[in-house]
Amino acid sequence: MFLRERQDKIVSLVNAEGRVTVTALAERFDVTEDCIRKDLKSLSDQGLVRRVYGGAMSVDTKQERNIRKRVTEHADEKRQIAEKAISLIEDGEVIFLDTSTTNLALAQLMAESRRKITVVSNMIDILQVLGTNDGIMTVGTGGTINIDQNAFLGAFTMNFLEPIHFDRAFIGVLGVDMETGSALTFELEDGLVKALAIKNSERSYLMADSHKFGAKGSYAYAKLDDFDAAVTVSPSPEVRRVLRRANVALV
Repeated sequence: MFLRERQDKIVSLVNAEGRVTVTALAERFDVTEDCIRKDLKSLSDQGLVRRVYGGAMSVDTKQERNIRKRVTEHADEKRQIAEKAISLIEDGEVIFLDTSTTNLALAQLMAESRRKITVVSNMIDILQVLGTNDGIMTVGTGGTINIDQNAFLGAFTMNFLEPIHFDRAFIGVLGVDMETGSALTFELEDGLVKALAIKNSERSYLMADSHKFGAKGSYAYAKLDDFDAAVTVSPSPEVRRVLRRANVALV
C-alpha cells in the first residue's frame, strides 16, 4: 500500500471511530508503530487529525460539556466499569460519588442492590436514582446548582464536604493527560470538589472509560498517583504502562 493511500485510510478511520491507537493501526496496515507515528505527525501537521498520547483523534472530536448529553456515550463500557466498582463496596461504608455519567451508572446498580450503605453525592441525577432504595442513606451536599453538570458546586458544597471522611470515593474524569499523568475536568469548581473528596477518602478510584485516556480538559484536579486504583475496561498497553508508572492499581 502506498504512503498516501495508507494515510487517507487512517484519516477515514479516525473520522469514523473518533479515536485510533498507534498499536491498532500498525497491526491493521502491517507496518511498524514508528511508521504510524510518522503518518500521524504528517496528518496532524496538515490539520487532518489531532494527535493524542498513543494515537490520534478526529479534529471534530470535542468533549461535551453538558453532562446529560454524555449519558448515552459509551454506555456499555460505563456499565462494565460500574459493575467492577460496586463489587468493591461493603455494607456499612460511607461512599462519595461525584458528578460523572459513569458514577450515574454505578448509582443505578446501587439502587438495584441490597447494599446497606451511606452515599453522599453532589450530582442531582445520582441523588434521584438512589432515592428509590430505602436501604441506602442518600445525602445531597447542597450548594449552587451548575446547569451543565446538573450538580451542586461552589463554596457551600465545599464547606459541607470538608468534615466528612469517606471509606471510598469514586471520581469521574473528562480526560487523562498521558504525558503529565493529570486527571482533567472542564469546571474549576467541579475539580475542587473532586480534589477534596480524594483528600477525605480512605480509598479513591478513578472511574474512566477507555476514551478518557488522552482526552482533553481545562483544569487538572489531581495526578494519577493521588488515586488508589483506576476502574476501567480493556486498557491499552500504553494505559497500563502509565498507571503502573504512577503506582496506581488497575481494577
